[in-house]
This record gives sequence, C-alpha cells and structure tokens, in this order.
Amino acid sequence: MKPLALLSVSDKTGLLDLARELSTTYNFQLISSGGTAKAIKAAELEVTKVSDYTGAPEILGGRVKTLHPRIHGGILARLDLPEHQQDLNDNAIQPIRIVVVNLYPFEETIAKPNVTLEDAIENIDIGGPTLIRASAKNYKHVAVLSNPSQYAELLEELKANNGETTLEFRKKLAVAAFKHTQSYDTAIAKYLSGDLVSNLESLEEKSTNTLSSSYTLLCNNPKPLRYGENPHQPATWYQVGATPKGWSAAQQLQGKELSFNNLLDLEAARSIIAEFGDDQPAAVIIKHNNPCGVAIGSTIAEAYQKAFEADSTSAFGGIVALNRPIDEETAQLLNKTFLECVVAPACVPSVASILSKKQNLRVLVLSDFHQGSHETVKTIAGGMLVQRSDDESVKPDTWKVVTQKQPTPEQLQELIFAWKVSRHVKSNAIVITKDSTTIGIGAGQMNRVGSAKIALEQAGEKAQGAFLASDGFFPFDDSVRTAAAAGITAIVQPGGSLRDADSIKAADELGLVMVLTGIRHFLH
Repeated sequence: MKPLALLSVSDKTGLLDLARELSTTYNFQLISSGGTAKAIKAAELEVTKVSDYTGAPEILGGRVKTLHPRIHGGILARLDLPEHQQDLNDNAIQPIRIVVVNLYPFEETIAKPNVTLEDAIENIDIGGPTLIRASAKNYKHVAVLSNPSQYAELLEELKANNGETTLEFRKKLAVAAFKHTQSYDTAIAKYLSGDLVSNLESLEEKSTNTLSSSYTLLCNNPKPLRYGENPHQPATWYQVGATPKGWSAAQQLQGKELSFNNLLDLEAARSIIAEFGDDQPAAVIIKHNNPCGVAIGSTIAEAYQKAFEADSTSAFGGIVALNRPIDEETAQLLNKTFLECVVAPACVPSVASILSKKQNLRVLVLSDFHQGSHETVKTIAGGMLVQRSDDESVKPDTWKVVTQKQPTPEQLQELIFAWKVSRHVKSNAIVITKDSTTIGIGAGQMNRVGSAKIALEQAGEKAQGAFLASDGFFPFDDSVRTAAAAGITAIVQPGGSLRDADSIKAADELGLVMVLTGIRHFLH
C-alpha cells in the first residue's frame, strides 16, 4: 500500500513540482481538496479528492472539507501504540505521513483597501490550522510543511533517507508549524480586536486610557544584523506581520547592509519628516536618535542645505531623510560630506551615478513616510510597556495665546515648525528655530534650564529674533528669562505648571509672545 501525503494549499507556489516528486519518485498516494486537487489533476498527476477518500462531501461552501475522522485519525495516530493501530484497522483509516498545508491569505486580505469584515471572516482558515496543529503534535510520525519554502528541503531529506524523513527534521518542521499558526491566530485576534475597538469608539464606550487586555507581537522574517548598539550585542531585525511594510518594504538602492543603529536613526528621521507631509520640501538630519538639523525650503536641495548648516559638525556621519525625490542638485550636496544613510520617497534616475561615488552610503527609497506604528513597545525586566504612539496631529487652532503680545501669522507658522520638531527630541527638549530651520537643540538633559542653555549656546547670535519650543512646561520662569536675554521672540510650550502664571508674567515683562498647546510631548 502506498504511503499517503495530504496536500491542501492556498498558495500554490511550487505545488506541482512537489506533487510530481512525491507521486512519481517516492510513490506517495496524493490526497487533496478543492482547488489543490484540481491543479494537481490538471497537471496529469494521480490524485484522490478528500471527499472521495472520506466519503463525505465538501459542505458549507467549502468551510468543511478536511474535518473528518479518516483525515485526522490518519494524522494523529501514534503508530507505536497497538490500540491506535487497532482503531485505524477497525475504521479503515490509513496513516498519513506527509501533510502539506498553507493557509487562507488572511493578512493579505485585510491589507487590501476597503476590505469588509465579511471578506476578512471568510479568509479565516479553520481546516488548515487544524491540519497543521494535528500534524505538528504528532511530529514523531508525520512531517508537516506549512510554507512553500520548505518543499526543497523536504525533497532533499527524502532523497538522503530513501524516501523517509528523520525525527529531527520532523520536529524542526513542527516547531515552524506551531509558530506559523501562532502568527496566523495573532493576526486574526489583532484584526478583530481592532474592529471591536472601532465599534466601541463609534459608540463612545471606549476609554482613551486603555489598551487591549493582552498584547502579542507578531514577528516574521528575521534578519540577523552584524550586531546591536555595540559589537558585543547580538541583534536581529524582525518584520511585524506577514506583509512587508514600513522599513521592511523599503528598497535599498546602494550601500552596506543596514545596522541596528541605522534602523533606529532611520525611524527617528521618518517620524520627523512625516510631520511635514507633502506641502513643502523638508529635510532632517539625525544623529544618535536626535535631530541635529531640520529645515523647510523652497526646493529639497535648499531644505537639505539649511538642515546641514544648522549643525554641520554633528551632521557628519548622520542619517538624512527627505520628503521629496533626490534630484541631481541634492545628490551633489549629499556627496560633500560623510553620511551613513539617506532615505527619500524616490530618486530621479540620473542621480544613481552621482550617489554611487559614495559606495558605502546607504540609499533607501521609502514610498510612504506616514506608515508608522500605532503603538510603541519597550521591554523592562519581567515584562514590557505598550503605549499608543505619540502621533496625534498638531492642532494650532486649539492653542492658547497667554501673553499680551499676539503672534503674527508668520510667527505662528514658525512656532508650529518648532513645536513639530520638539516632540521628536529626547526630553527635556528645547528647540530653537528661525526661518523654518533649527538653529539650536538641547536634548535629554536632566533639567530644562540645562537644555535651554545648550540650545541657546548652539544658536549663538542667531537667537536674536528666533523662536523657542519646549516639549514640557516651565516649572519656573528662569528659562523664559534666559531665552529673552538671548534674543528669543516667541515661545511655545504645553503649559500646565503650578507656576504658569510666573512664566507668563515674565514673558509679558520681557515683551515675548507665549503660546500654550495644552499637550505635552515627552520622549524617553
């Protein structure tokens, strides 16, 4: 009697080659359902439909096909137990030795624009995960393949072992299978939870201060990195979800492989450049996860040059993000200094030869800078912290001018620019800008006065007539007075201190504009 192999796949990549080898070279009897059986039969290979093997028709529009004792008995039977052998004989069930299954494309379905809940539900596989889990549970007797990438390895295993598979090989496949079904179930749970949240929010029943009662990270496609933040730290880059998006979907045009630190800095650059949308050309230069230069210009070349000149010393070895395609003029400017990475939504064809002169420069194309994560995750001992990302749009119409002096429209636009940058600087953050360009940044200091002094010292004489943004409130009026003494014209800050009145009074005394946003942007 021929050994049985069950094939039931949604993704038919490599299916026919595998079926042909199993059938003709290793003499397996093939059992298949639905479209898989149809594809194998069309290739003129012998195949038995599941419904013919079980004697039970496919029902409920295909929802029930393989859920049958003759299938699952053949998969779950322990061949080393006489009582299992007896059950197989009594019920005319033959052991199934190889199971090849991949699942309905749930994540691909929900990634489509305007997908309906009904479409998503119908792409939740039931029989497939059941087959995979049953086969993986009984890996001592069954080889389960859950991804077309495993087909070649199976055939090599059969060739090396006279048509058999080793226990070690089957166990490895079982581990991959359980990881696969875990990821699949997690994707479904996250999608349905999101749908539930949407419904609750529409009824105004969802608290803004709560997240899910459980949290699972769905990670795939691991890419080992040379090392982590330092050479003695191993590191791996995981893709979240089955469908590449964000940096996993970016195209690297040239340069060395991305490092752990590159990716962290690229994400910091992406989050800042996303603030400026497509309205005006914008450029940002990141160093050690903080911006050292951010600017808006009439052209992308001008924006980059302004950002570079904001702190040309720190820009050396930096990460650059641009919200416009890299043109020839910008490429020439980029080549003038050592940079680690440049990312833009596109590159005009003629710049390839210019940028290639810097062979180690990593040049990436990321089509959508706005596709960030809606949650941030940080690990702590024994657990992790999860929060909704600080991605709420800047809303100047909700700001409150608290000084006697009112901002002009031009001053308000500069304050908006400074505020957008400040939310991406490590707190305590002080950002000083002029002409839509950062001229001084104080980041990560233990007190706000220290950050202000660093930013003002960096700005120097340019601070005359400049603008200051603070990511948190001023607990005292000392920073306001220090800023005024350096020449600052207007300040934007969240407010909320018990001593707000002192800071406002100082601003009025010194002839400053002060605007309160009512929202804080600490970045730890």
